[in-house]
Amino acid sequence: MPWLLMMATALFWAGNAILGRAVAGQVPPIGLAFWRWVVGAAIILPFAWPHLQADLRSMLRAWKPMLAFSVFGIAVFNTTLYIAAQSTTALNIVMLQSTMPVLIVAASFLLFRERVSVRQALGIAISLAGAVTLVSRGNPAVLAGLDLNRGDVWMLAGIVSYAVYTALLRRRPMVHGLSFVAGTFLTGAAMLLPLYLAETLSGRPVPLTPVAAGAILYVALFASVLAYLCYNRAVALLGANTAGLAVHLVPVFGTILAVLLLGEVPRAFHAAGILLIGGGIWLARRGG
Repeated sequence: MPWLLMMATALFWAGNAILGRAVAGQVPPIGLAFWRWVVGAAIILPFAWPHLQADLRSMLRAWKPMLAFSVFGIAVFNTTLYIAAQSTTALNIVMLQSTMPVLIVAASFLLFRERVSVRQALGIAISLAGAVTLVSRGNPAVLAGLDLNRGDVWMLAGIVSYAVYTALLRRRPMVHGLSFVAGTFLTGAAMLLPLYLAETLSGRPVPLTPVAAGAILYVALFASVLAYLCYNRAVALLGANTAGLAVHLVPVFGTILAVLLLGEVPRAFHAAGILLIGGGIWLARRGG
């Protein structure tokens, strides 16, 4: 059920971006990323262990692509997102994330010469227009007033990294999804360990507070284990260029949660943005 997989991924990503911004200043970014993958690996290992025993040799033979997946999809992307959240706004994060499907298309072409059909390109453009409509609340002046800063450069670097990860998923070894996720989580955490120790020794340890524990648990379970299982499977079913449009569903879920939980009044731009995103994804899927 690729639509369900894309929606679940977007829901968990929406929470990750908001939480990363909410705990900025309370939880250091590299520490949050490191413990995210350590706890995520601990959650999934009991389920993945039987498959890891069968798949370990296959993953070791494919160590180069496995290392690339761990670098681009685990170690780099989320760490740069949390670093970006220290100095930029949630609006800038979501706006920059909206460019990811376009960068996925570019990465797929540069790495594998994969071209997009006219219908697929039109669907991506329509979906992007819908995401911009939601994020800007239908007001072009919001876009004109965006103030880009150093955090946005970190965010853009992370988006490029995840676009490469998505495009590379076609080279994923033929192993069970739980084995693949557990392997990349553990490798990504190992890569972040020296940076985490340096951050801690520099005077920024992860605090032992309920806020830090809750943040780590959420990003480990929902934004890591569940989101990556759903997203990796969606890419396998739909291809990188179409599955990457899950990013445009992030502001959709942000809108729905604002209406249901915060009492925000639905407006015309909400409907317009959601319809554009839904129509664009449908068109891209048909043309993929």
